[in-house]
Amino acid sequence: MSCVTSNAPRTPKPRPETSLVHCGRESDRQFGFVNTPPYRGSTVVHRTLAKLDAATRANPQTGEFIYGLLGTPNSRELEGLLAALDGGEGAVVVQTGLAAVHIALAAHLSHGDHVLMVDTAYGPTRRLCDAVLSRMGVRTTYYDPHIGSAIGELIEPNTKVVYMESPGSLTFEIQDVRAISAAARARGVLTVVDSTWAPALYCRPLELGADFVVRALTKYEGGSSDLLLGAVIARTRDSIRPVKGYADDLGSLAHPEDCVLCLRGMRSLSIRLQHHQVGALHIAKWLQSRPEVKSVFYPALESDASHALWKRDFTGATGLFAFELHNASRERIACMLDGMRYFRMGYSWGGYESLIIFAEEGSGRTASRWRASGPLLRVHIGLEHVEDLIADLADGLARIA
Repeated sequence: MSCVTSNAPRTPKPRPETSLVHCGRESDRQFGFVNTPPYRGSTVVHRTLAKLDAATRANPQTGEFIYGLLGTPNSRELEGLLAALDGGEGAVVVQTGLAAVHIALAAHLSHGDHVLMVDTAYGPTRRLCDAVLSRMGVRTTYYDPHIGSAIGELIEPNTKVVYMESPGSLTFEIQDVRAISAAARARGVLTVVDSTWAPALYCRPLELGADFVVRALTKYEGGSSDLLLGAVIARTRDSIRPVKGYADDLGSLAHPEDCVLCLRGMRSLSIRLQHHQVGALHIAKWLQSRPEVKSVFYPALESDASHALWKRDFTGATGLFAFELHNASRERIACMLDGMRYFRMGYSWGGYESLIIFAEEGSGRTASRWRASGPLLRVHIGLEHVEDLIADLADGLARIA
């Protein structure tokens, strides 16, 4: 669905904050109602055989609807908004973030192909490579997230995809997407970036040279911890077609009600991200002053090893980061976590609530060093008052002692 807001003469391209409010929303088609209702439909009927034939032959992302599994007004609205924000030419929304990872990879792979996967990838992404792609006859090589343009030395004749995740899972290494994408493109290899940590308001990997962006919309775009959704956004109109085709073949289209919830969440994304960022940076700096804390891994901090790359390629930071403790037993960490008032333990993030988990060392890493030598806690800073969160953390750290 197009990103048209009125019939007025052409005006300068809107800024992202304005697009969040107006793109993917055509009230004139909905009897003047601001939000498009969920289209809970499977069957789409046509009056004539000619119209059915025309719809069947049309572009599945822009033509007439033919079946609910292949697209609804809700999925197209969300896809249009996502593509506009990321500067892409097309997007596909699917049932989960992990489904988006799978589809972005598998749509371009066949038996005998090779993938280069960042060593700091999200755990389920790694399992997808090791347990699913391997059964397809696809081989994966893991690489150090700091490799930069040297990625070219790992590209083989059968390498089809270089996959990045920036920042990396749990220890938040920023990758040089520009250098890696340039090296891959020079050899005819596609690049995919999981940019879930930073929505398009803060990072647009397509502008850094990547071919595809993966986003788990479950996180900040949804914003309320009440939906599961993912997306693949493509640089070009032609490159989204195999992704859309593969998603359709798998039956992975997102449910219309989840698309409606995500669109509603995205309308306030800019304001929420500002609050997440301000609170996270304040708390990260406070943690650096605590004697119990050895290191804080947050790219927005000037002391972070990835800060220079973050400052070059990002316009903001979000609420997710980690901090390393000096030696503390699992029992003492349990004493801290079990008594938290506002921070709750949970594996997702991006919602309005603050979360904390004990991030045990990733033994699966094979090409890079785990940055923390002591116990690591990952936190998501929600929308609560920052001083209440600091008090909660202070009490928790006191319990460790």
